Amino acid sequence: MEIREFAEQVLYGRTLAEKLAEPGEVTDLRPGLAMAAPEMPGRPAELLFKRVIGGAKEPAGLFPGTRHLDRGDERGRVLHFFANHELLAVELMALALLRFPEAPAAFRRGLLKTLRDEQEHTRWYMDRMRACGVQFGELPVSGHLWRLLAGMETPLDYVSGLPLTFEQANLDFSREYGRAFAAAGDAETATLLERIHRDEIGHVAYGLKWFRRWKDPALDDWQAYERQLQFPLSPSRAKGGVVQVEGRIAAGLDDRFIAELTVYGRSRGRAPTVHCFNPLAEAGIAFGPGYQPSEIQQTLVEDLSILPLYRAVRDDVVLVPHKPSTPFLTGLVQAGFAVPEFEELVGGKIDPRGVLTERALGGLNPWAWSPDSIALMGPLVEKVAVSRRPELRPFDAARAALYGKPWSADFLRRWLGTVEPEGWLCDASVVGTTVTTPAEAWAAIGAIRARGQHRVGVKAELGLAGNNVVRLWEPEVLPAQRRWIEGQLAAGRRLVVEPWLERLGDFSVQFEMGREGLRVVGYTGLQNDLRGQFQSNWAEARFERRPPSAVLRALGSGAVEKVPRDLGGRLHGLYLELATMLEPELRAIGHEGPLGIDAFVHRDAAGIARLKPVVEINPRHTMGRILLELMRAIAPGRTGRFRLRSLKEVRGEGHADFPAYARHVSLVTPWKREGEPVPRLVSGTVCLSDPATAKGWLAVLEVGDGPG
Repeated sequence: MEIREFAEQVLYGRTLAEKLAEPGEVTDLRPGLAMAAPEMPGRPAELLFKRVIGGAKEPAGLFPGTRHLDRGDERGRVLHFFANHELLAVELMALALLRFPEAPAAFRRGLLKTLRDEQEHTRWYMDRMRACGVQFGELPVSGHLWRLLAGMETPLDYVSGLPLTFEQANLDFSREYGRAFAAAGDAETATLLERIHRDEIGHVAYGLKWFRRWKDPALDDWQAYERQLQFPLSPSRAKGGVVQVEGRIAAGLDDRFIAELTVYGRSRGRAPTVHCFNPLAEAGIAFGPGYQPSEIQQTLVEDLSILPLYRAVRDDVVLVPHKPSTPFLTGLVQAGFAVPEFEELVGGKIDPRGVLTERALGGLNPWAWSPDSIALMGPLVEKVAVSRRPELRPFDAARAALYGKPWSADFLRRWLGTVEPEGWLCDASVVGTTVTTPAEAWAAIGAIRARGQHRVGVKAELGLAGNNVVRLWEPEVLPAQRRWIEGQLAAGRRLVVEPWLERLGDFSVQFEMGREGLRVVGYTGLQNDLRGQFQSNWAEARFERRPPSAVLRALGSGAVEKVPRDLGGRLHGLYLELATMLEPELRAIGHEGPLGIDAFVHRDAAGIARLKPVVEINPRHTMGRILLELMRAIAPGRTGRFRLRSLKEVRGEGHADFPAYARHVSLVTPWKREGEPVPRLVSGTVCLSDPATAKGWLAVLEVGDGPG
């Protein structure tokens, strides 16, 4: 039988007997002319590609889960999926033989051998699924793999797409499912999957041999492979949940290829959410379109641009000025973090030639919705599904006001007027007063001091982490302070004047405003420096429903009668009450997404510990929200601390630079993971941004077993 004759029988046959028949002695004397791909291969009626109800599209072909494999019907369902996958590979290999008759004879012989292996795999799966009571064809099957690969134009397209992508991925899936079947007591299927794993090593090696022969010699294997795959194909489809390094080494893949593949991220079907880091939103709102960040601010943005990674999931996209290095991302994967796809900005904008412009998107998630993020992400709005599309109307005064300290002070004053007085809750005397003229400012300062509170803080309407604040601690307002206050007001910026309180414990409450309402995400402790700039925060066990223990101890330490016994539960209830008033106001403004409220416990003039439940409302992501997302990677009952280390700090501790500091913590406090089925961090330190490229700041996660 001629190879062409056999390939036509496999591709167009309408019975499994035709498709899985052994060809016997085969020659390749008449390869014929190149043929075009049919819309779909010939198949028995019961194995035609099924469409979802309504005929909108076919199933995406995602791998089934490993739960419930103790049930025969579930094992049969999984094996049915695998059998269809193998049959699709058989059909695509037959198509390649017909599409590329002028390919080298050795390539065609190797392809024929691989096809016959895949026929055998299909028969094996059919035998095993019958033993589980399932017949091939009684369940819907997907043609997703056919749609992705049938358009191949060259033999290089074929080896890149099937052997080096989908068969390479099977190195992982065969091991993953083999372990799952073994755990379910099905040793026979587990053994079968191990045999298939060994065959796939040979298939990948075959593809790699010809890939190296045909690729651009100026590129290494990884560069050539990544460039060869055209959207929607990507290297993310060449791996499963855990990359099996040994199998890839046996197939001949080099260390760089394996390392890059391990950390590569791109959605395999789900429409991704796009994230970006724009922490200077408030400054941009305050100073307008002409705002130019300082060199220090720009360094902070670049050093920490990776932070949205910890809010993202594996299939998402994070916009960054520069992609993180492979060694750094490899360390994150080893520490248990999912690595998404990174898209480099070009001149601070989305590359109009990049892959994002071709893809359907599931949502947009900037650090803050503000004029800069609207300008950056606006071109992507039409790519988002209508049901999840944000309303990017102009950034009006109401939305801008939500970022300002006057809005927070006004909300707190109004909310305090709606609740029953409590001995441990502050009163309106500590709430800031908004002023618009120097006369109002001096009057507000005088009124606070007349109540015996000598220290006063004056805050600009919009500021960044302790900036744009003056502390009036001297008996008289100093000339420089007077000039600053008068200059801010002359520029049309409002100020908030408030008593400077003796803080006993700071914390934050993280919320999420969705279309279904405002919900509490959790609580973190908060540590700032003397200027009010963020240093670190921490989260403890039960962070979803109570503030950290240090905050509760501080509030319970004052000489106040009627301190609730369940203070943590009472505070949680208080913030649930606060949310009922805040939610409709946010909805009226049009805010959706993350929101954080900073709060603290302070000691009043009588020595009583009281709670100021709202210091600032931040309608955006905060470091506290990032920490709560990080807690997903930390074992239950452990404490996580998110810390920003400055270069000055680490040098003060005797380290030459951030890489030296990272080496030190890896030796002194190495991270450790424990637990099943998914290990989580139980101790140690993880660098969350890349020490090799950080210039001014490094984000660090510290995991321990005690209170923060």
